This record gives sequence, structure tokens and C-alpha cells, in this order.
Amino acid sequence: MDARARALELVEQWREELQRLLPAGADVFDAHLHLGHDIDGMIGDYDQLEQLMTDYGISRAFMFCLDEPDRHPSFTAANDRTLAYAERSKGRLIPFVRLDLNESPLEEARRCLDAGARGIKLHPRAQKFTATDERLGPVFELAAERRVPILIHAGRGLPPIAEGLRALVDRYPEAPLILAHAGIADMAALAACMRGRKGVFFDTSTWSPIDLLDFYRQVPPEQVVYASDYPYGQQPGSLLIAVKTALRAGYSDDHLRGMLAGNANALADGGELPEPSGWTGPDVISVPLQLLRIEQYLAMATPLLWSRQPDQVGVLGLAINACAERNGYAESIDRVRELLVAARDLWETIPAIEEEVEARQTMRLTHRLVHLAQIETVTAA
Repeated sequence: MDARARALELVEQWREELQRLLPAGADVFDAHLHLGHDIDGMIGDYDQLEQLMTDYGISRAFMFCLDEPDRHPSFTAANDRTLAYAERSKGRLIPFVRLDLNESPLEEARRCLDAGARGIKLHPRAQKFTATDERLGPVFELAAERRVPILIHAGRGLPPIAEGLRALVDRYPEAPLILAHAGIADMAALAACMRGRKGVFFDTSTWSPIDLLDFYRQVPPEQVVYASDYPYGQQPGSLLIAVKTALRAGYSDDHLRGMLAGNANALADGGELPEPSGWTGPDVISVPLQLLRIEQYLAMATPLLWSRQPDQVGVLGLAINACAERNGYAESIDRVRELLVAARDLWETIPAIEEEVEARQTMRLTHRLVHLAQIETVTAA
């Protein structure tokens, strides 16, 4: 079996593992995904997404465009494509209008909301504004007036954002807010000022299982919505990281059902939003040193894969060799090693691939395997 076929076989095995972990009959709602072409080269393809949603039982999703090459002026062309994708999906994709505060944001928001958009997407890093920008006030006011949610990037590449967003939520409580990427840009401050606020949600779209374990202990489950960040987030890793860390944090089946779909369904349908309760999860976890070593090497591999570099450091080899220890978690370690050997073999094929799209896809598949292994190392114990 060649390296690519072996990698795909393992992905399918982990999809089956995911199905065993989900509560029986669980619905899945993806609260954050993209379609289009980003200026960084990433592509969110409608047909691929439709197949993924079918394969993984994702019934609905909040959907918006990427940072498109034709984003000027006002994301108008990209927002029109978003509305067309939503119509094509027959209700499965719920469209959000993406705004640039520098280019007629209120006019574009009203135009798209009148045409069927049901939410607003803001990206302070990509569109270069801060959470204290005075131009956000009218956007939140419009969202409160229309009773539509705002989803805002709250991940990498930002200064602290909690204080600015807290002031906006205080001023416009009728505007539901989704903080993307578990709020890792300013997690402690965001959790402190937003937990317990009905109508404020955090999505799970972040790549580190350690981030999510720290997140779950600070935010009530009624304020958490599952999200993949497709096409950046991949399956089954995106669902596995959310579910396995939630279980490690002590989520019940009811909490899981709410996180996977119930909370987002209420938000999408204009229903009664859940009342936040307490939060769950330990502030200290015990991880065997062997697993910690492997996770460290995989964290080193991730930026190499993102930047499409070869494994010149040999970090996958170090992780594979660390799997030789026997420490009471032999079954999990063997599963991790299986993923990493396949990832290593696939990574080694990339320099010989001449076609750009194929090389990118192969690197992405390699990262899927590494990410699955990283999730297992943190959640196995």
C-alpha cells in the first residue's frame, strides 16, 4: 500500500473512532466555516464541504467567505457568492456577511441581511482593526436591531481584545456574539468577563487540545459551540479534538449535545438561548512524560507543516522513537505510532511532487495524521 492510501485508511479508522465517542443520534452544527479562495492560497470548496457534512453528520453550519482576492470593495462579490452557496445548500449553510470596517460596512451589512444573510463576520487581524475601534459600535447596534449574531476572530495574531468586546456587549446585549477559536487571543480575560452572559458564545475551532482543556475549565458548556474553521480545520480531527477534550473535562452527554448542536441551533433558529451554568474541568491534568515528549515533538512539527517545509529537524523520528517506551498506555501509544509512521512516509514523498495542488493536498493530509496523534497524546491518559 502506498503512503497516501495508508494515510487515507487511517483517517477512515479515526472517523469510526469518532462515531463511537459521539452520543447516540447526536446532531452536529458547525458554527464556523468558510467557502471561497483566501489570499493565502487556502480554498474552501462547496462540493468537498457538502461531502464532508454528509460523511460526518453535520446538519447545518454558519458559513462565510475567506479573505478573498476580490474582497475590495466591501467584500461585495464574495458576499454575493456566500448568499448563492447558501441558496444552493437548501438551508444547510446559513450565510453570514463579512465586513471590512474601512469600506461601507453598514451599507454592505444591510444589503446582505436584506438579501438573506443571518449573521455578521468580523476579522480584526485580516482587516486591521482593534476591538476598541469606534466603528464597531454601529455594527453591533445593527446586529442588535436585526437580532443576528456577530462572529469575530478571537484567535492568533491579535492584541488583548476582552475589554473592547466587553464594552460592546454591555452596550448592545441584544446582539449575540460568537468568539472564534476558543478566544485564545485573550482567553483568561475573555472568560472572566463573558462567562455567565447569555447570548455570548465561544467556538471550539483551535488546533491545540491543551488550549481546549484550559478553555473548558473557564467557560460554561452552555456558551460553547462546535466549529471546524473549514477549510483550515479538517475532519475527523476537528470533531475529535472538541469531543475528546470535552470528555476529558467532564462533559456529560447533555453537555456534548449542546456543544455539538443544541446551542448553535437555538442561536440559528431564534429560540430561547441556554442559561449559562457553571464550568467544568480540572486546572491540572496528569500526562505521562512519554506522552508529553511525543506531544512536544508534534507541536514542533506543526509549524513546519503549515509552512510546507521538510522535516529537517527529524521531529517525527523523535516522536516515533519515543513510542518505544511502555508506560501503561500501550494501546494509545501504538495508535499514535501508527499515525506517525504513516505521516513520516507521506511527508517524505512531498519533495518529489511537481504539481502544486497535489503537493498542498499531501501536506494537508500529513498534518491531519499529525493532528490526530497530537489529540490522542493529550487525551489518552
